[in-house]
Amino acid sequence: MELLPVVLHRFFFDFSLTYVGAGMICSHLVNLSTLFGAVLSWGIMWPLISKQKGIWYPANVPESSMTSLFGYKSFMCVALIMGDGLYHFIKLTGITAKSLHAQSNRKHVKRAANEDTVSFHDLQRNEVFTREYIPNWLAYAGYASLSIIAIIVIPIMFRQAKWYYVVVAYVLAPVLGFSNAYGTGLTDMSMSYNYGKIALFIFAAWGGKDDGVIAGLVGCAIVKQLVQVSADLMHDYKTGHLTLTSPRSLLVGQAIGTVMGCIVAPSTFLLFYKAFDIGNPDGYWKAPYALIYRNMAILGVEGFSALPKRCLELSVACFAFSVLVNLVRDFSPQKYRNYVPLPMAMAVPFLVGANFAIDMCVGSLVVLAWHKMSRKEATLLMPAVASGFICGDGIWMFPSSLLSLAKVNPPICMKFTPGS
Repeated sequence: MELLPVVLHRFFFDFSLTYVGAGMICSHLVNLSTLFGAVLSWGIMWPLISKQKGIWYPANVPESSMTSLFGYKSFMCVALIMGDGLYHFIKLTGITAKSLHAQSNRKHVKRAANEDTVSFHDLQRNEVFTREYIPNWLAYAGYASLSIIAIIVIPIMFRQAKWYYVVVAYVLAPVLGFSNAYGTGLTDMSMSYNYGKIALFIFAAWGGKDDGVIAGLVGCAIVKQLVQVSADLMHDYKTGHLTLTSPRSLLVGQAIGTVMGCIVAPSTFLLFYKAFDIGNPDGYWKAPYALIYRNMAILGVEGFSALPKRCLELSVACFAFSVLVNLVRDFSPQKYRNYVPLPMAMAVPFLVGANFAIDMCVGSLVVLAWHKMSRKEATLLMPAVASGFICGDGIWMFPSSLLSLAKVNPPICMKFTPGS
């Protein structure tokens, strides 16, 4: 029973092969960062804050309430993510602006000199790619048509999202999409989620106390998705350019995939929502980012008054820590950078629990052991094995959800309970 407090603080291995496989694919730095975040939160901060029950927050409210310990978990996690996101947003904006400025100063380079350095294969790729170009009128007409549909349909689905909110989101999206696509091409890091978070605060504050939370979440989803699609589409077009694929075929494929997603994604969500206890902080399907974005929307509506006592100071400390760690990482010598933790990875266990970090680190241990036994074999087979873990565990969710809907329960259950 001496291990029970450790188990109650979520330091246990739950045999989740999805996270083990993810840990095998992710770098050791990511996995160790999640473990560091788990130790910092569930091992140190949450036990210390829980001792202030009745002093910092009411003792008669459930732990899942935003005015109790869960409020500290949520907003300190949000502060870490926002600090990391804001730092990289400013950093990538600077890199993008610097690159654009450098390109504008290259006007004196002769085109003939460039043509001499272009290989035959590059010329062939350019010819194929430009031969089936997409007309500008099609892009403008398509965006305008989809915008009109969204302006009509989204306010019907979510009455809190006014039609002019959707108009503003669709006007901002092309500008932000260009910036994100260019920055992603330079750095291979998409900032779409950070653009979405900025939009969330804007629309939440605009919507006010009654409609702000839903309006902020809807506005965030619109901006984030439009900005992310622009970067993803440019990735696909670059791949098409390298593989001599028709741009029109790529566009048609994207359209078909989007239509399929509009049907498959809601159906899958409804299946999981009815079969499992989605969003329960003590259950398996915690949906932590749903809670994070909801809390950010509440913060945008109510301001700092939504925070429990001392939560603002602790959140500011987490925000500053996140920025400081990124500064240390960027300005440290190359050989020391891999020893600096990643704030974004640290933030995930704050809400999910330490068992997530344990699973990820088990994946790292598998990688280390396999490399120790046979480095060549591990390098070739590791991605396939990790993908098998993830896909196998994920595919089982479909029959598991059907069994759950049919009220078929597993014959054996295990549960930890405090001793008398």
